[in-house]
Amino acid sequence: MRVGLTFDDVLLVPKYSDVKSRKDADIRTSFTRGIQLSVPIVSANMDTVTEAAMAVALARLGGIGVIHRFLSVEEQVSEVLKVKRSEGVVIEDPITLGPDRTVHEALGLIGDRDIGGIVVVDRSRKVLGLLTRRDITLEDDLSRKVSEVMTPRSELITARKGVSMEDAKKTLHSNRIEKLPLLDGRGNLAGLITSKDIMKRKQFPSATKDSKGRLRVAAAVGVKGDHMERSRRLLDAGADALVVDIAHGHSAYAIDTLKEIKRELGDVEVVAGNVATARGALDLIKAGADAVKVGVGSGSICVTRVVTGSGVPQLTAILDSVRGAADSGVPIVGDGGIRVPGDVTKALAAGASSVMIGSLFAGTEESPGPTILREGVRYKFTRGMASLAASVDRRVREKGTAGQRDDEVIGEVIEESVPEGVEGLIPYKGRVDEVVKQLVGGLRSGMSYSGAHSLAELRRNAEFMRITSAGYKESLPHDIRKVV
Repeated sequence: MRVGLTFDDVLLVPKYSDVKSRKDADIRTSFTRGIQLSVPIVSANMDTVTEAAMAVALARLGGIGVIHRFLSVEEQVSEVLKVKRSEGVVIEDPITLGPDRTVHEALGLIGDRDIGGIVVVDRSRKVLGLLTRRDITLEDDLSRKVSEVMTPRSELITARKGVSMEDAKKTLHSNRIEKLPLLDGRGNLAGLITSKDIMKRKQFPSATKDSKGRLRVAAAVGVKGDHMERSRRLLDAGADALVVDIAHGHSAYAIDTLKEIKRELGDVEVVAGNVATARGALDLIKAGADAVKVGVGSGSICVTRVVTGSGVPQLTAILDSVRGAADSGVPIVGDGGIRVPGDVTKALAAGASSVMIGSLFAGTEESPGPTILREGVRYKFTRGMASLAASVDRRVREKGTAGQRDDEVIGEVIEESVPEGVEGLIPYKGRVDEVVKQLVGGLRSGMSYSGAHSLAELRRNAEFMRITSAGYKESLPHDIRKVV
């Protein structure tokens, strides 16, 4: 009988190091075969973790977010579009409105898409004017037409399509404007450059971006029902990768869906999982996976192991899956079990190319849902995607209620499935960049202790030592009364 180990069961043995500063450690990696990251961190495709705000924040930091699938197709597409339109070298398809639309409609569109302005065009896309948030924020008459409050074309500063970025910057600066519509030879809209996007490129030089300068984002799909329509719509919206989301990824459902996506949709990056064994990783790779997600029952709000008796401790699961993926060039994503920065170092030292994080991010400002104040302490709500509440929501979304009462729907879900997740409150942690800073700082320090200048060198140098419960206890603060 084999022994399975998780992160708390081992330590990395310190090695001779000539790393002069932890800042010198190169943590660039691959998320999939075709997507590179500056930071090896991925936000989980959970409905209390990743929607557009989280995906934007993480991509700017050099990681990537996976938009969860527990939305309608239209809602999930909208979240992807928010990320793709959040910034870019040139916004090729800016949001537009006709001149006869109302201020009320414009405010709704600006709010829904989280943008600062809208280009006003006619039916042939000839530019008529520009409407910004400040033009209408204080407008009392919401029935007024857009054409009455916009900056008209005669007063608008524009540029020709193909303008250099340096010339665009000069135009924006010299005219003290924030948005520069690009026109083709007929005066039709051909794109948009904003000062905010230029500033973002300076502020976040390591951001994860596509060839058009847009932030990268992945999106999850299921294995039943609308998964193919959803996949097509997400790719049309600009999703950079699809994540086949199923708890037991070493299954006919997952493999067949992976093959179908690859066969029908062509050149698309697909992450498949979750698995916990070498054979599971290998079978997904043979089916066409561009990355394999590893972790069964390792999440903090997952009770799969308790309910089903199945799973593999996360460190062993990563080590085995890396062995299964050997020589394939397919990255392994360690999904779950990350509680402290040292866990990130151990997962990557074991061979994972990146780690997927849920609960640590669920308490941040950018996660979906409001902040809850309870007895003077701030919390955010989180739940496993196999919890009872999530299962009910999924049942209602996929099948509808057909006039049923809530208790009837819950009763049916209870009869049909056994929940493998829990829900609860998690302490508020502030902005996600603060959490990532701690994780990355711990990783860089851990690399220096292993004498590693890069993640590849970390894997080569890594020597794990199994420790006892006393050794783990010794690793924690002890013999002191903590004040913080």
